[in-house]
Amino acid sequence: MTSALFHEALAPLRSDPTGSAVLLDIDGTLAPIVDNAAEAGVPEATRKLMISISRRYGLLACVSGRRASDARAMVAIGAITYIGSHGAEMLGAGWTEAVLDPALESWCPKIDAFRREADTMELQRRRVRIEDKRAIIAFHWRGAPDEQAAREAVDAIAAHASDHGLEVHWGRKVMEVRPPVRIDKGQGIASLLEGRTIGAALYAGDDTTDLDAFRVLRSLQERGQIGRAICVGVRSADGPPEIEQQADIVVDGPGGMQDLLAALVGDGA
Repeated sequence: MTSALFHEALAPLRSDPTGSAVLLDIDGTLAPIVDNAAEAGVPEATRKLMISISRRYGLLACVSGRRASDARAMVAIGAITYIGSHGAEMLGAGWTEAVLDPALESWCPKIDAFRREADTMELQRRRVRIEDKRAIIAFHWRGAPDEQAAREAVDAIAAHASDHGLEVHWGRKVMEVRPPVRIDKGQGIASLLEGRTIGAALYAGDDTTDLDAFRVLRSLQERGQIGRAICVGVRSADGPPEIEQQADIVVDGPGGMQDLLAALVGDGA
């Protein structure tokens, strides 16, 4: 998409920046996907654009599958809001600690017990990485020496979780074990925008979990809670086809996202 087309598609936000919200996934959207998630980073050029957007637009927030505190450390902008663990927790601008959804608090001990049970020598041998998100446990096999064998080990964990009454969610080379309580990025966005007057809101994402954000943003528009919803799909080699099918705008990877952020800043940089 050319710069001129970006400006046209983003006109609802650019025409009223102080009344608009910019909501961004991180991994695969702002930051390139890497084998070791701990090594992922937001390019400095992208971060500088985000700082400009935070100063010009009414609301800038990052919405991540990572814990909110980890997302803030990764993006390194303290003056914006972070929704972490797929909507389970929120870390507002300037807050010292994230707030977990109260409906999930009582499930944390059971989720932690499941994590300790699942963390076997066999899983470690397969190089499956466990990510603790308090109310969610993620099992990553991206970059394992034998990804097929690692996936089979994760499949067994998923079956065990279902037997224990826990929910299983799949992403790009990751499986999450969650409480049987609704958790999704859309719910997190709905909570963030509740009570705010928003003329236009943009959400950008690249994975299956971002489709919930698309759905809720459009629902808020239909109910008149926001004036205009703009859903941006970030294209990737192993991303779900629904991202492109359901998006209003499609960009090519984090590089294309950087171009879109530059168009949002435009002459107001």
